[in-house]
Amino acid sequence: MAFGIKRKELQEWKEKVERGEIAFLTHYWIDERFPGMTTVTKVGCADIEKLMKWGEKYSIPSKYIHHQAGYPHFDLFGEKQTAILTSENLLHQLERFRK
Repeated sequence: MAFGIKRKELQEWKEKVERGEIAFLTHYWIDERFPGMTTVTKVGCADIEKLMKWGEKYSIPSKYIHHQAGYPHFDLFGEKQTAILTSENLLHQLERFRK
């Protein structure tokens, strides 16, 4: 279940993904498969090759791409999420949920 984002943020992420850009969207998230995780960052791109290369940069195998609803993406959480958002100068996306 996703929550804590505005409709406009989701729409902007979808538009970037559709244009073939690497797009980041962080939101609150609860999934009983991952206890203790409260946020997830979706890194999406409609250009699968581009998304695969992005994942390789961070040692994320392409088998972890979710091909849901026309918006292919990786899910990042935990330490990897923090490290990648820091590397991408996007840590502010996560920090807003930790206040």
